[in-house]
Amino acid sequence: MPHDGQDLTDLTAPSAVLKNLLSLTADALPAADALLATAKDRLRARVTENDRVSAKLIEANQTAAHGLAWLATYVQALHQMHDWATRLDASGHLRPLERLILQVAFGEYLSQMSGGLPMSQGEMLRPQDLELGADDLAAFATDAVTTLSRQGNTQSARSELVALMQEQSAEITVGRSGLDDELEMIREQFRRFCVDRVEPYAHEWHLKDELIPMEVIQEMAELGVFGLTIPEQYGGFGLSKASMCVVSEELSRGYIGVGSLGTRSEIAAELILCGGTEAQKEKWLPGLASAEILPTAVFTEPNTGSDLGSLRTKATRDGDDWVLNGNKTWITHAARTQVMTVLARTVPGTNDYRGLSMFLAEKTPGTDDAPWQDPGISGGEIEVLGYRGMKEYTVNFDDFRVAGDNLLGGEEGQGFKQLMETFESARIQTAARAIGVAQSALDASMRYATDRKQFGKALIAFPRVSGKLAMMAVEIAVARQLTYFSAFQKDAGKRCDLEAGMAKLLGARVAWAAADNGLQIHGGNGFALEYPISRILCDARILNIFEGAAEIQAQVIARRLLG
Repeated sequence: MPHDGQDLTDLTAPSAVLKNLLSLTADALPAADALLATAKDRLRARVTENDRVSAKLIEANQTAAHGLAWLATYVQALHQMHDWATRLDASGHLRPLERLILQVAFGEYLSQMSGGLPMSQGEMLRPQDLELGADDLAAFATDAVTTLSRQGNTQSARSELVALMQEQSAEITVGRSGLDDELEMIREQFRRFCVDRVEPYAHEWHLKDELIPMEVIQEMAELGVFGLTIPEQYGGFGLSKASMCVVSEELSRGYIGVGSLGTRSEIAAELILCGGTEAQKEKWLPGLASAEILPTAVFTEPNTGSDLGSLRTKATRDGDDWVLNGNKTWITHAARTQVMTVLARTVPGTNDYRGLSMFLAEKTPGTDDAPWQDPGISGGEIEVLGYRGMKEYTVNFDDFRVAGDNLLGGEEGQGFKQLMETFESARIQTAARAIGVAQSALDASMRYATDRKQFGKALIAFPRVSGKLAMMAVEIAVARQLTYFSAFQKDAGKRCDLEAGMAKLLGARVAWAAADNGLQIHGGNGFALEYPISRILCDARILNIFEGAAEIQAQVIARRLLG
């Protein structure tokens, strides 16, 4: 029977918010868990050979494997949304706006789980791809799931949500974040910084393809961006990964280039904290925290992409020092940095990850016009659609010298392992950056839809426009809670590569959808370079590629789930 006597055919009730919503969402979760468990069992049977999960069979069943990753991401996201709403309810802060976000999220994601889940624009996961049949879907269609699927994401719910968003437009986030007061104070501080120092200039930096001014970087350093999670004993603030999420989110909301500056230091600091010697920590971390030392990550090579284990750049001993030879590509912010974290092959006769070592290679900062100042290093700029402000480069090493004590950890063959230890934090931060980009798309689109008049009324009055805005807000909230959950897991010292991967996978898709729909709301003007939404679209596109392309991310998640 439907919950609370709900008439499943009545989709035009005076209030779009379902009664006893938290009871409905709580009751829907076991059905979602059971559907995921069934899909996992079916796929595990297909990819098991000699009692072991086979990487070859996972690849042969790649659509199903990646679909399982997406299904698991949805289920985890719904759990986090329910927990978020439950916490708000317990504190008396679950308002109609948050209730509608929760309702629409459950309505949409449950419907997709049974009908078709978009893995990308042209790839739809169907139940049959996971060998889920009519009996499985019938078991999934409990009263709670059916009620939410049919009455959760309706036009009336979306319209009511957007009306509440207009009323509460002064709030920093659409719906309460659920974070504590300290983290919200941090958010407010960085939101003010972006409104004053980033947003008025970001589009010009993008259009002119300029490096972000050093004075802005210095102001960010004074706000603590670069030492946020570095322990106090090394000159940082020793704050949580959750605080990193808030800061990355708000800076990327201003401009992804600004938000990504902190990523460089986060990756370098994490490498040194996890794998460095005490002397290396004392040498490098205080400078990273103060931004006196700006780092760049030098990992990718022209013919390897995500296959880092097959890197060919070599480092050979020359007395006490090392000499680098090889070519790297897609090196962000390479010109004006003082240190490069370089992954290179040092163990002769190896052709996999076991022969790789990590170096803290010192260099002289260059300029836009003269990026390379040292002998043995050269390269060129890669012109890009978006994600500007730091610039992308190819980097060539030709007998480039690295001091012997700059081998990370002082031990060869540990580079890949050291890099893997940073992936959780990097993907959590990338998810946070995606939320910021999505939020910037929503900001621009709300303004335009409110101000732009067509056929005698504002665009926001048209249901398909308001519907797009509502879904932006809902999916931003979903990605945000999934990202915060992964950060809390990291802060608690728990393994969270699965959760971080899910947050990054979903966040990147949400950012692209928000930017794409935002441009559609702008119509022809969105295609004009003068409108910021054109930049936001270009910036959003990279999120599905770096820190693990969506396909690689789904593959990693699937292997963890099945293993």
